Parts: sequence; C-alpha cells; structure tokens
Amino acid sequence: MQLQKIFNTEAPNQSTRIIDGECSGILNWNDIRMPHMYKLYKVLLLNHWIADEIPMSKDAQQFPQLEAEEQRVFKINISLLAVLDSMQTMFVGDVKRYFTDSSLEAISAIIGQQEVVHNQSYSYVLSSIVSDSEQKEIFEYWKHDPVLLERNQFISDIYQEFRDAPSKETFFRALVADLILEGIFFYSTFAFFYNLARDQKMMATSQMISYIQRDENQHCYFFAEVFKQLLVDFPELNTKENMDYVYRTIDRAVELETNWGHYTLTNVRGIDMNELSDYIKYIANKRLTLMGLDKAYQGVDVNCMPWIKPFSDEALNATKTDFFEAKSRNYGKVGDDNGFDDL
Repeated sequence: MQLQKIFNTEAPNQSTRIIDGECSGILNWNDIRMPHMYKLYKVLLLNHWIADEIPMSKDAQQFPQLEAEEQRVFKINISLLAVLDSMQTMFVGDVKRYFTDSSLEAISAIIGQQEVVHNQSYSYVLSSIVSDSEQKEIFEYWKHDPVLLERNQFISDIYQEFRDAPSKETFFRALVADLILEGIFFYSTFAFFYNLARDQKMMATSQMISYIQRDENQHCYFFAEVFKQLLVDFPELNTKENMDYVYRTIDRAVELETNWGHYTLTNVRGIDMNELSDYIKYIANKRLTLMGLDKAYQGVDVNCMPWIKPFSDEALNATKTDFFEAKSRNYGKVGDDNGFDDL
C-alpha cells in the first residue's frame, strides 16, 4: 500500500480512493469524498472529555466494601480494557498512515487521541482505589491469564499482519478485527460495570465507562463506513471468500467474548449468563448491520438485558440511519438528565 504524499499538486483535494488513491494532501471539509464524515468529525469534537474531570472519592470509599468477587472482576476487567485500548491506539496509528484521504486521516487522529484518553482513564481509576504496586500487578495480568491471552491474541495477530504486510487484503481483515475489538470485545465488561451502577456502586467508574462506550460506538460507525467504502473502491474484495471470512471471524469473536463473560462473571450477582450470551450475539448482529451485511444470529433481535439500555447502541445512536439525528444532549457527558438514575 502506498502512503499519501504530504504535498501533491497533481492530485485533487477530494481523494480518488480511501487507500492507494490520489489526494492533494490538503483538507477542505467542503470537498471530501464521504461528506457525512464532516458530521462525524464535529460529533467527535463535542465528545471531548478527560478522566480527571470525574471525582473518584466515592468510588475509593466504596471499593473496599464491594464483595470479594466484585473486586477481583473489577480489577481483571480494567486490565482487559487497558490492553484493548493500547492495541487500538497502535492500530489507529497504522491505519492513519495509509489513508489516501485527508478527511479520514484527520478523523483517525481524533480517534487515536480518544483511545489514549481511554487508557489514561484506567490508570486514573486504579490509582484512586489500589496501591501503586497493585496497579502494576493488574497491568501485568493480561500477560499470564490463558483465557484473556487467547482473546487478545486473536485480534493482535490480525493487526500485526496488517502492520507487517500492509495491503488492501490485510486492511480488509484488519477492519473486521477493529469492528470486533471496539464493537464486541468490550461488551461483557461494560455489562459488569453497569451491573455495579444499577446497584449504585462505583458510579464514577461506570460514568467513565459510559463515555468510553459512546466513543467506541462512534469509532465503530467510522470503521464500518470505511469498510463499506473499501468495497466500493475495490470491488474485487467483495467476494464470497471474504464475506465468509467476516462471518467466520465474527462468530469466533462471539465465542471468545462469551467464554470471557462466563470466565469472569459467572459468580457475579445480577448477571444471567444465558442473557449475556444472547446479548453478545445481539451486539454482533448490530455490528454486521452497521457494515452493511446480513445478521448472523436468529432470535436475538431484542436487547435481552434491558437494564443496559441507557448505555446501549439505541440510546447512543450508533447506527447509520439515526446516528446524527439525536438531540445534542445525547452526545453530551452523562449528567442529571441521562445518568444512572434512569437505571
């Protein structure tokens, strides 16, 4: 894959293709290939937040009072999130280098910055509730747990393939992995934190998680739009073999996420494992729909964990049809009007 030239007087401002295309390198938001990306750009800017805005004093007082299993799962899942967003920061940086579309490169810069904020939030949470030595232990956990390692390796192998051998084929596969990481692999973990919140536990942490979910939903929208445009720019990628790859990879991701949910949450009060399994399939169907593809799973068209709804895709308007139609408060920070009191 070719890199975009920094300055190209022979190319148009509006890119000819999103990768391996021609673009002048000058960004004019009124002359871009995918005009709806300007709306996304503005939404991403409105969503700026930093973890230090959220006071953690109540969470710090509550954490020692959580059940032992809740404390254990809390720390494990913070470790998981730190790994996912660390990988994602690197991946977005890789993708950004190969976009031959100035608007997509610009949006990638914002998304990458948001992933860094997510990572900082996990350090901030841990520094508020555990000692420095325990923080370091938690951030090492992912290296040794076999279930977590298998899950993370599944994504990192695909990302590494793109980094080592960038091509339109490895880019295609990396986009599928991205939709899995940001759109499926967070969701049993989100459910855990929201389960605490509905019992009025660790509310500041869960508020942060809701910001992160909102960001990740919009990142999913972006990469799903890139996926669909890639098939327009390179119709030779739209093969049965590649579509089979999408469904096979997502099905394996659903299996891994379900295994992780059962592995970590079985003994957590308030979460039904059968409902969680169906919920993960429900989320996977929504990702496929976002990518312009047919659903893979039957009988899961309704969110079977309605207590998550205030933080769900419907509430956060992540689908293409209504993504930009919600009132502006849906993109604002969680507060009195849309906070955990509604749970």
